[in-house]
Amino acid sequence: MNEYKLDRTVFKMYHTKDGTNNYRYWKSQSFEERLRAANYLNSVAYNFPVNDPPKLDRTYFKMRFRK
Repeated sequence: MNEYKLDRTVFKMYHTKDGTNNYRYWKSQSFEERLRAANYLNSVAYNFPVNDPPKLDRTYFKMRFRK
């Protein structure tokens, strides 16, 4: 798996016209590669290891049927 590195020292503002190149790049990637990148970004944002995401607390959620 290709590991991504997030450079937190760089931030660039783009014009909306420049964003189309980014869109084309990600559309050219496979669906699995896009999911890997999204999983990595979630792990950075929520501070958990990439290969060990937190478990869902099923005691908090309840299932009900609609009438």
